[in-house]
Amino acid sequence: MVRMSAEERRESVIRAATTEFARGGYHGTSTEAIAKRVGVSQPYLFRLFPGKKAIFVAVAQRCVDDTIRTFEKAAEGLEGEEALHAMGEAYTKVIAEQPERLMMQMQMYLAVAAAEAEGDSEFGEAVRAGWMRLWDTILLSLGADVEQTTMFMAQGMLINCLVAMGFPRDHRVWEGF
Repeated sequence: MVRMSAEERRESVIRAATTEFARGGYHGTSTEAIAKRVGVSQPYLFRLFPGKKAIFVAVAQRCVDDTIRTFEKAAEGLEGEEALHAMGEAYTKVIAEQPERLMMQMQMYLAVAAAEAEGDSEFGEAVRAGWMRLWDTILLSLGADVEQTTMFMAQGMLINCLVAMGFPRDHRVWEGF
């Protein structure tokens, strides 16, 4: 049996935690469930990450990084409307094929609100920094058009909500897209 390096184990924790947090959110997911999914003990999990919050922040950052890469790749060599449509199509494909990415995004926003209500700003700072990197990626891809970027992000959030609520593709709510 081949032994994984600590970095490979960290990657497996991030993948497993993405699935667990996407399903149960921050408060509804135990580190025990993550460790079990990875096939490690909780003490080993805490050798890789200092705590549950660190795991969640790493997963949130990965989620944003993956979305940024999706948009960058889709918009490569394109400008304006072409870039906008390419990014939209690429994102739609990703959330259809990897619904845990969409659900993790939704959980990130909930975790920020819950943490800040408890006086903890760490989640918010990390998620907002990721959101701004995402915003800037789209802004640059759309030729620094703030209105177009706003509309793209707003429509994306509407799509996120409709998909998360389970509206089928043939439902009338999709007619405006």
